Amino acid sequence: MTVTVETLEKLERKITLTLPVGTIQNEVDSRLKKLARTVKMDGFRPGKVPMNVVAQRYGYSVHYEVMNDKVGEAFSQAANEAKLRVAGQPRITEKEEAPEGQLAFDAVFEVFPEVKINDLSTAQVERLTAEVSDEAIDKTLDILRKQRRTFAQRALDAAAQDTDRVTVDFEGKIDGEPFQGGKAEDFQFVIGEGQMLKEFEDAVRGLKNGDSRTFPLSFPADYHGKDVAGKQADFMVTVKKIESTHLPEVNEQLAKSLGIAEATVEGLRADIKRNLEREVKFRLLSRNKTAVMDALIANAELDLPKASVQQEVQRMVEGARAELKQRGIKDADKAPIPEEIFQAQAERRVRLGLVVGELVRVNNLHAKPEQIKAHVDELAASYEKPQDVVRWYFSDNNRLAEVESVVIENNVTDFVLGKAQVSDKSVSFDELMAQQQQG
Repeated sequence: MTVTVETLEKLERKITLTLPVGTIQNEVDSRLKKLARTVKMDGFRPGKVPMNVVAQRYGYSVHYEVMNDKVGEAFSQAANEAKLRVAGQPRITEKEEAPEGQLAFDAVFEVFPEVKINDLSTAQVERLTAEVSDEAIDKTLDILRKQRRTFAQRALDAAAQDTDRVTVDFEGKIDGEPFQGGKAEDFQFVIGEGQMLKEFEDAVRGLKNGDSRTFPLSFPADYHGKDVAGKQADFMVTVKKIESTHLPEVNEQLAKSLGIAEATVEGLRADIKRNLEREVKFRLLSRNKTAVMDALIANAELDLPKASVQQEVQRMVEGARAELKQRGIKDADKAPIPEEIFQAQAERRVRLGLVVGELVRVNNLHAKPEQIKAHVDELAASYEKPQDVVRWYFSDNNRLAEVESVVIENNVTDFVLGKAQVSDKSVSFDELMAQQQQG
């Protein structure tokens, strides 16, 4: 076999392969003989089918298989000898002209790029910090109390007010015509919690049991129900029941109902704080990791292999189809999803993967076994039976690979923060939660 390597443009290369015709034919003959021993055909006993009949029936498919195998082997050998890191699958075409007794092929493919990471001491990274305040603990306590609230019917002459749960019948019409979703009976909601549009809550507030009211309601232009978005409706609402809200007291009984080991108010607040601190830690890590990765991309120079980007786009398209399928969308696997909507994100992912891979390789930032174990322990800590969760992770190599990937990213984040120009910015607990939701 003779090999030549040609650079076409940027990362694209071409290898010309030549293979002796005799090598191909010998392998075809060998496979046909092996096939003849077991093949079954009408009119012949097994293993007694004449070779010319076997060749006539199976010769083309065997020849195709041998060509694929031999050319694939030749390409792999040539790429290894030339020390090329091939990205994606090569496009192989047979050449019309070849030396006598030879077959010639052109293999066009891409190689992974050389990644140049500039001096990280010039990189600028904004690192967020946040603390769990008493206010955040109080808000979480309020949420827990609301989850366990009870309701008691008010006196028949009591007017509905904020925090009351009301049971109502209502019907809305647009231009005198009913519309889908505009009518309900025995519908319950708590006044002041934003479950209903403000005009609806305002209309119900102050009514007594048995009272009715007719009122206009303007649906916002961005309302989730597109058929009524931006339109005005006339509603009639009738109150059938009004119940006051009773929140449980913050005491030992509440702590006990929440399964707190130390069933005291202090133990309950300490448990909430631990959980919130764990959440804050992971959210800060996620946000700061993104800031580090942005800085890494900005400080790296490389060409992107088109094949790798296309593979990533295909993965994202398949992921989108899988998500549609989970939602119960019919024929989700055939859904027409335009690839271009994923192009920019796919390019970022491929770029980041190559840059991170280079940084890990050069600076030995691979995940150590003790780091993987510590991360799994931390993930399991918030569960009722942590050891069961730890076993669950360590029983599956795919799950461990995901953990390993996260640990490597954390190592990269710490490494870059140790080199870059870092400016710390303190944010409140609420700001951090809002940022994460927006992201």
